Amino acid sequence: MADRSFLDWPFFDDRHRAFAADIEAWAEANHHALHLHGDHDLDGDCRTILKALAGGGWLKNAVPDADGKLDVRTLCLTRETLARRSGLADFVFAMQGLGSGPISLFGTPDQKGRWLPGVAAGETIAAFALSEPEAGSDVAAMAMTARRDGDAKDGGWVLDGVKTFISNGGLADRYTVFARTGEGEGAKGISCFVVDADTPGFEVVERIPLMAAHPLATLKFSNCRIDGDRILGQPGEGFRIAMATLDVFRSTVAAAALGFSRRAFDEAANRSVNRKLFGAPMADLQLVQASLADMALKIDASALLIYRAAWLKDQGAPRVTREAAMAKLYATDEAQAVIDAAVQIFGGLGVVSGNPVERLYREIRALRIYEGASEVQKIVIARQALGAFQGGR
Repeated sequence: MADRSFLDWPFFDDRHRAFAADIEAWAEANHHALHLHGDHDLDGDCRTILKALAGGGWLKNAVPDADGKLDVRTLCLTRETLARRSGLADFVFAMQGLGSGPISLFGTPDQKGRWLPGVAAGETIAAFALSEPEAGSDVAAMAMTARRDGDAKDGGWVLDGVKTFISNGGLADRYTVFARTGEGEGAKGISCFVVDADTPGFEVVERIPLMAAHPLATLKFSNCRIDGDRILGQPGEGFRIAMATLDVFRSTVAAAALGFSRRAFDEAANRSVNRKLFGAPMADLQLVQASLADMALKIDASALLIYRAAWLKDQGAPRVTREAAMAKLYATDEAQAVIDAAVQIFGGLGVVSGNPVERLYREIRALRIYEGASEVQKIVIARQALGAFQGGR
């Protein structure tokens, strides 16, 4: 049974505690729908999970509430709860939030009204198209272009280029797409657009298989024309939109890693209590106790960093770049260590395909790369930490 004492921390309001209890109870009751991993029918499993989440009303938390606010603590609690049961269930929820995040944060009232209700109802599958073959961690190296459509009366745009490693690629109905529009060099000349999957000139050219099944693809835009009202914010604001969106959702990636860690700890603790070694339960061995203690420490430290970042954002902080980077870096890297320790406690069973800790071992690895690799998070943290000292330079 996953530890729930963290809900008593002052980072949470009573509504968060009630929400955590509700989604936990729902997840238990709907275990059959969430216990899917995309091993045989990836797209079908994603759609089944999406339908279940929509039916439970949970997808409404992936978009702003009636007051126009995204509650980051609620996002984190949702991802942590889902990730404990299925990495794919966590992914499906997360992409509804990240894929529509630029709309949620920077869309006009009309754009939000047109595009977000379908996401909240599970009728529209969303995706976030930022990475390119030569522009992953280095977003400013983006090569895809968007130029004004001279033939359009409404100031439309023409998109050309390639995006790759796009989550929900090939499955999504709508993509938030970043392209170079030339207002300036590097990060200053990027804009953000909304592109429907059925737009002429848009093509899914490759589905990319992963070690833990998630829909991923390479996308191609060839003379892809979109209307002028499909730009988010102003031309040249795309980099800021992307970074602000990641500011919110990096904390939730950390929360998913925390869910994986909690599941790994529970599996390892249960194994150590019920497995006998040298005539006694494994839990009596001091080396096993030390391993479990290290795991528990990493889990609590991760939770503190995650919910600090989420709390700060919910209190109205305009940016939580440093805090979110710390949460993602620590929680994902240490989840890898926690899961590895759980595999070790399971011994040979830990590497048998389909064992929960074996599946977790495959699931966690991508979280240390996407939405900013661990190395990028270290750069972000260092720049933030050095900022005060470099002000006079």
